[in-house]
Amino acid sequence: MKRFEDENLVSIVIPVYNAAHFIGETIQYVKDQTYENWELILVDDCSTDNSCDVIEDSIREDLNMQGTKSRIRLIRQETNCGAAGCRNRGVACARGRYLCFLDADDIWECNKLARELEFIGKNKGFVFTGYEFADENGKGLGKIVHVPDEITYGEALKNTTIFTSTVMIDRNMIEDHDIMMPCIASEDTATWWNILKKYGKGYGLDECLVRYRRSVGTLSSNKLTAIRRIWNLYRNHERLSVVKSLYCMGWWAARAVFRRI
Repeated sequence: MKRFEDENLVSIVIPVYNAAHFIGETIQYVKDQTYENWELILVDDCSTDNSCDVIEDSIREDLNMQGTKSRIRLIRQETNCGAAGCRNRGVACARGRYLCFLDADDIWECNKLARELEFIGKNKGFVFTGYEFADENGKGLGKIVHVPDEITYGEALKNTTIFTSTVMIDRNMIEDHDIMMPCIASEDTATWWNILKKYGKGYGLDECLVRYRRSVGTLSSNKLTAIRRIWNLYRNHERLSVVKSLYCMGWWAARAVFRRI
């Protein structure tokens, strides 16, 4: 079991690449959390816009509010390595027992951390919540994705309902090397599968605590790209047979359509 200087600290990792339009707002959603014992680690992936300037302004503002040191840290990657590399760098630098991921344009409700910490308790290593689709302005579209009470590896292969910005991990129960993401497309989904395969179950809190901003032109909004990515995961990462891959993809496609209706 790991030992942490502060057993109640939550580490939040955000990968950043040319996110100046959203990142200030996203940081504010973290600062607005009712649970205040957190550290925010932003890993910039060689942005060419003013993302880092916005982050540094937020660091100074938080420092002025805290009076000692800022709860916000900026880490700059020396070379562009993608979201997986940024998240892995953030995990390696995290000081908290509890770990959350947040994408640079997603939205947390103000009680997200408090409710999830209450839910994770002492016996759940990997938890996730429901979420709502939102437009580019962050306005909820009324389509809420509900999550099951529990999910196993076999069930997750057919149902990619675990959304990265809803996840919380207890690092006393899940080893860091199992949290590290492979540098492939859909690296987050591959990581959740690996965790479920090794640790048995994930636990869903069926409350809408996150809004998933669906920006036009994002990778996940391209349906053909999504199909290629999930097929590659089945065949090349999980080494499933063609028949098993087609079976899982049928379930995946049906549920993906249902989530967006």
